[in-house]
Amino acid sequence: MPVTRPRPARPLIAIPARFSVSTSALRYSAEIVARALVEAVWRAGGEPVTLHPHAPDGSCDPALVAERLTRFDGVLLPGGDELPPGRYGNTPTHGSTHDADAEQDGFDLAVAHHVLRTELPLLAICRGLQAVNVALGGTLQVQLAGWRRRHHNLVHQVAVQPATLLELSMGAQVVTASCFHRTRVDRVGAGLKVTARADDGTREALELPHRRAWFAGVQWHPEHTARHDPAQQALFEAFIRATGAGR
Repeated sequence: MPVTRPRPARPLIAIPARFSVSTSALRYSAEIVARALVEAVWRAGGEPVTLHPHAPDGSCDPALVAERLTRFDGVLLPGGDELPPGRYGNTPTHGSTHDADAEQDGFDLAVAHHVLRTELPLLAICRGLQAVNVALGGTLQVQLAGWRRRHHNLVHQVAVQPATLLELSMGAQVVTASCFHRTRVDRVGAGLKVTARADDGTREALELPHRRAWFAGVQWHPEHTARHDPAQQALFEAFIRATGAGR
């Protein structure tokens, strides 16, 4: 007779790992997730689980992705290096992206496609937001001289649209965002709504108003400041609450 195991008290949150050439504690290359990110999920009540990004030919079997995500209560698509222009139909420009990895790109996009077809709650951060936008047919803009200011390693104010899921989650219409990106959303993907902007027009957050399951995508890194900024930590708490609905 099979043994029935109780579900864990904490909802399981799948976080695709990022490839790293080296880390201080290991002799070899590694798969990593930012400590600040997993700690923000943990503080919110979730159980962060690192997911191996397996897509060796730069694409990923949708059935395999679906099978691997079955046991999870939510998915967090984290930040990382930018998606190459070829992934959203633009002509690659020399030096326009940094450390592109076909396996990482293929896996993230496959996860985004799968989760968007399900009722899994989804939080997408920085590159994660851009992956969702590309998965829904949107495009990205590589940083240009015309940008009012660079968003790579920048802390700035972001205006949140009222009466949005983001405002409800964070409890504020103006938040201080820690950004670290060289590309930004250009054409917005199908069904997505812009719910926050920087003063230079950068689209800082996206939602899917008609999606039943919880989804928020932010261009900044809320985990950078979540330990001491209640509004940023509240975003993780709202995400984790959504994963527990109906459990």
